[in-house]
Amino acid sequence: MARPPLWIFGYGSLVWRPAFPYAERHPGWVEGYARRFWQGSPDHRGVVGAPGRVVTLLPRAELPRAERVAVSEPTRCWGMVYRVAEGHEDAVLAGLDHREKAGYERLELPVLRPAGAPTVERALVYLARPGNSDWLGAAPLVEIAAQIRRSHGPSGSNREYLLRLAEALAHMGAEDEHVTALARLVQA
Repeated sequence: MARPPLWIFGYGSLVWRPAFPYAERHPGWVEGYARRFWQGSPDHRGVVGAPGRVVTLLPRAELPRAERVAVSEPTRCWGMVYRVAEGHEDAVLAGLDHREKAGYERLELPVLRPAGAPTVERALVYLARPGNSDWLGAAPLVEIAAQIRRSHGPSGSNREYLLRLAEALAHMGAEDEHVTALARLVQA
């Protein structure tokens, strides 16, 4: 029996650096989630004792009250959805499990795509939840920006991670106020 296609939704570095073989790549979004730089990175964009900050997805209901949008407005988090190249599924999952090991877990979500393109009903997404050992949580944007400016790890600078994400989102025409505001602060 043929294996169903494996779809991966990336909303952080996977938007601009998937580093795995894929057969298709499309912009898309998940509904009801917001991207936030609230997860610590002690292994890629920072080090143990001086973690960088990387993104995770939070359900709108888990955002602080001041950040929630009106109930009538959907929260949309744009990213890229990839169909993993056939025959590479196990290797890709093993690689992503290693890459996302610092506090991330797998979840399946539907990924919506621009008009005319079919929804990907089951895409695998890695997200970090409050309470994991590397969780940093909310902080004033100026503090998050300062931490991003000074953090560096084996995968490069935290600044590069933020700015490449902001550039990739802008290129696809995706709005993300949190990422845009942080990019402005880090570049100031």
